[in-house]
Amino acid sequence: MMNAAQIKPDMPVVCSQNGQFAVVDHMEGASTIKLTKDKTGQHHYIPLAWVISTENGKVKIDRPGDQAMQEWSTVA
Repeated sequence: MMNAAQIKPDMPVVCSQNGQFAVVDHMEGASTIKLTKDKTGQHHYIPLAWVISTENGKVKIDRPGDQAMQEWSTVA
C-alpha cells in the first residue's frame, strides 16, 4: 500500500492508461482519497489501495479511468 503522506491536494489522478480523470482534494482518513468536485458539483472518493505510484507529481492508479469512474464512491 502507498504512503498516504505522499498524496497532496491538487495532484492530478491518472489512470493505468496515463489519462487524467480527477484531481486530489485531500486525504480522507488514512485510506481514502477525496477528489475535487466534478462538473455537477459532486465529490468522489477512491481507496488508497488503487494507487500504484505518486511519481512525477501525479497519483497513478491501477485501472482504466472509465472503470475507476464506475467504481468510485460518492461517500467517504
